[in-house]
Amino acid sequence: MSEDHDIPIILGRPFLATAQATINVAEGKISLSFGGDKVTFSMNSALRQPQEEDCDFINELNEIINFENHITLDNLEGISDNGSLELEDKKDSAEASDDIQAPTESIEQATREPASETNNKDELKKLPEHLKYIFLGPEESYPLIISALLLPDQEAQLISLLKRNQAAFAWKISDIKGISPAVCMHHIRLEADAKPCRQPQRRLNENMQEVVKKEVIKLFDAGIIYPISDSQWVSPTQVVPKKGGFIEQTSDDGEVLMTRPVTGWRVCIDYRKLNLATKKDHFPLPFLDQCLEKLSGHEYYYFLDGYSGYHQIPIKPEDCEKTTFTCPYGTLAYRRMPFGLCNAPATFQRCMYHIFSDLLDSCIEVFMDDFSVYGKTFS
Repeated sequence: MSEDHDIPIILGRPFLATAQATINVAEGKISLSFGGDKVTFSMNSALRQPQEEDCDFINELNEIINFENHITLDNLEGISDNGSLELEDKKDSAEASDDIQAPTESIEQATREPASETNNKDELKKLPEHLKYIFLGPEESYPLIISALLLPDQEAQLISLLKRNQAAFAWKISDIKGISPAVCMHHIRLEADAKPCRQPQRRLNENMQEVVKKEVIKLFDAGIIYPISDSQWVSPTQVVPKKGGFIEQTSDDGEVLMTRPVTGWRVCIDYRKLNLATKKDHFPLPFLDQCLEKLSGHEYYYFLDGYSGYHQIPIKPEDCEKTTFTCPYGTLAYRRMPFGLCNAPATFQRCMYHIFSDLLDSCIEVFMDDFSVYGKTFS
């Protein structure tokens, strides 16, 4: 909203809830109360200057407002479902500091687990014998995986090429710059008879809430999601197990079984109600077996994996609110394309075809966010 010099203060819902505002439209008055004190303003002549007897109340309330302005998602436990702030502990924190400063480091840096940086060699996963790590930065930072079977001069050429194009790689989600809306933008087109659906949040245990909190912090800090107070469409959050590769396990009867162990947890948004009301995009996805057939007969391969590929495609601004999801920390919506939308794979594949159109069928195959570069010679 543009600034209105006649009405310089906009009272948002979190503030009104915190100050327990009571608005009397007939008399043109608004009453605010906090800590047992109460003050009334006249709305007919905008907000009057506080009188001397109101100063203690106003100063106390200002501390809370200043704290809210600098609140980070580290304190998301204090945000209730309706967007209001629970300030029982926040008030003490505000009073403890005369001047609360905004955090100097990003939320993601403050809460990121050490293993996510993968700059420490001890924290990198173990590779098979035919693969090895290289590092594009100092002190074994910015790792990439290459073949361990390359000749010394081939490895030197490859490392030189990767360093020249280091900006094309991402090691954390904040490295993602996103794709220009002029190139690709995701639309959510609804059926003519579609009825909005607002679903309640689902109960999550404490462990799952921590998983959701870390994911929300990561996406919020990267600017991929934003808080929203009202939306016609609200979808619930669900946490599902993330499974790794197959391993052999022997049962009590001596039978060898192939199992997929749980390696972590994935936060998903249940967009099934929204998908039912969405017009389907029938853009054809490639057949994986045909992609692999095109690689046959070549001696050299290089496999690239798109990092959070969906999150690089922006959503049409008027469609963003349709992606609203609810979780224990409020309702938030996506600025960039999330996983779970029915037309997201088609949008992403169309975008990849557009970007790599001059290289397809000659030296690269693209299946969603997996890129296979191939050639008969190393050069």
